[in-house]
Amino acid sequence: MNSSSSVHKPRKKKTSNQTLSVSQHVGARGDAKLPASTPRFPLSSFLWPARGATSPWIVIPLVLMITGLFRWAVGLWGYSGFNVPPMHGDFEAQRHWMEITIHLPISQWYFYDLEWWGLDYPPLTAYHSWLLGKIGSIFDPSWFALSSSRRLDDPLLKIYMRATVILSEYLIYVPAVVIFLRRYSRLEGLPTWEASIALVAVFMQPATILIDHAHFQYNTVMLGFVVASMSSLIAGRLLWGCVFFVAALGYKQMALYYAPVIFTYLLGVCFFPRFDVLRLLNIACITALSFGVVFAPLIVGSLYDSRRGILPESADIAKDLLSQFGSLLPFSIQEKAWFYPPLLQLTQSVHRIFPFARGVFEDKVANLWCALHVVHKLHKYPTATIQRLALVATLTSIAPPCLVIFLRPRKELLPLALSTAAWGFFLCSFQVHEKSVLLPLLPMTLLLASRDGLTPSVRGWVVWANVLGCWTMFPLLKRDEVRVPYFVLTLLYPYLLGLHPSTTNMYSSKPTKEGDLRAATKALHLIFFTAMAIWHVAEAFVPTPKGKPDFWVVVNVGIGAFGFVICYLWCLWRLVVQSEIVTSWSLTTDGKNLRKSKRQ
Repeated sequence: MNSSSSVHKPRKKKTSNQTLSVSQHVGARGDAKLPASTPRFPLSSFLWPARGATSPWIVIPLVLMITGLFRWAVGLWGYSGFNVPPMHGDFEAQRHWMEITIHLPISQWYFYDLEWWGLDYPPLTAYHSWLLGKIGSIFDPSWFALSSSRRLDDPLLKIYMRATVILSEYLIYVPAVVIFLRRYSRLEGLPTWEASIALVAVFMQPATILIDHAHFQYNTVMLGFVVASMSSLIAGRLLWGCVFFVAALGYKQMALYYAPVIFTYLLGVCFFPRFDVLRLLNIACITALSFGVVFAPLIVGSLYDSRRGILPESADIAKDLLSQFGSLLPFSIQEKAWFYPPLLQLTQSVHRIFPFARGVFEDKVANLWCALHVVHKLHKYPTATIQRLALVATLTSIAPPCLVIFLRPRKELLPLALSTAAWGFFLCSFQVHEKSVLLPLLPMTLLLASRDGLTPSVRGWVVWANVLGCWTMFPLLKRDEVRVPYFVLTLLYPYLLGLHPSTTNMYSSKPTKEGDLRAATKALHLIFFTAMAIWHVAEAFVPTPKGKPDFWVVVNVGIGAFGFVICYLWCLWRLVVQSEIVTSWSLTTDGKNLRKSKRQ
């Protein structure tokens, strides 16, 4: 009897201390001493039957089927470049990469016809395109016939391409998110049912669905590798974390948004609580080896093709860059040297992956440079000057989260640190796309699986950031003719998490419990939601001023950039306080004292 009592006491204590505060916000109002008896917001209502003894392996397949239907339904609409000459958008770019990778020698991939969607992503994207192109050619070789398949808008090709996005996501992104949330929720002491709510919220992120399954891209492959890296780091498997993050970098260069935090976290665990030189060397060796594996096919392929007399076309730029690099070395690089083809291949791939000549931003994007360009034209300055200014601004914005995660290399701080740094990159870096907003939104949404993630004080900010991110991409999605999926998903997401006008309890009620939103935060969010709604009405019915065809897009950029600055500051504030860098501070979240206890 004594033994039995001692076993059950810790569980009882854990439930009351860690679970109750979140459950009060997941369930309806009731006795604070008892578990909530009814769901408090629609997503918790959807998963209410799954609480208790239901196995997560029953819940997960149901969740994947439902979220998969949303993805497939969105894919029935238009896509980037559909019947839009001359270049036909991102859909044609991805199809074209499949075309060239299955027909051309590997040494030609980064050199072939660069004016028509030349390959400008890292090698893993090329290998992925090769695999999908080979599989697609089994169904219909004309989809990827060299040169003659350009501008193809075959409905069956669209079905195949849409299916490859879903399959790639379900093979890489979905398992990574499921495993990460299980580990992270256990680390944070979150019950399985609340973790399932966070899982659905992550899979229903509207921006991710709209960009990958409507606009058409494979961002979830890269994001899946990033989440797998985070999961490995939380599990203490640092070397696997390095491997997965190199895979993310090897698939899309946008993963660099996370690189400073990953680097400083790994450096921190090597230096604290004591310097571990063996761990540092292992991390360095595994990272270098992983990059070597990613680029090995390119290097070996260039050597093999050079032996066969196959030389790359249009290699003048790469040769000039390589000669400039060779001038810095104590020895000369001769074109007849055996190692010249691999060096030329690496030079060309890096030149294509990092196109600094394109400008500080591409199209209208809600970051600081585009917003500043409205009032002070930046194109009158030399590109090199803007590049240096962007570098300084980016380093300044990412320095605080990197410093915090280096001094406090704690697992539970990773999502906040990654989100803060990614917001800094998005706002300040050179060559930013609208779609890059997916990078800060993902780790910010993963906060829903933290100890207080489902409380209004966190849930409100996460939903607000996701809606704002979707809203800033509306001009892009409008060109793709996906207005209906945009409005459905952007309104459905806040509804599911309790922020829809029909469930205004989060914003209308006074803060009475720990984790409630305070009045200032409610006012801020409601002002932005109102501004977004007014903008949509004005953009649809009010003509732009004469001579200013992009007027409403510019307004979108200004409001969005201001909102993203607030997101950056919120993430940074929570990171600094939760890390307890300043021990005298306590985390006061929306009027309630939520001081975090230190974890080992």
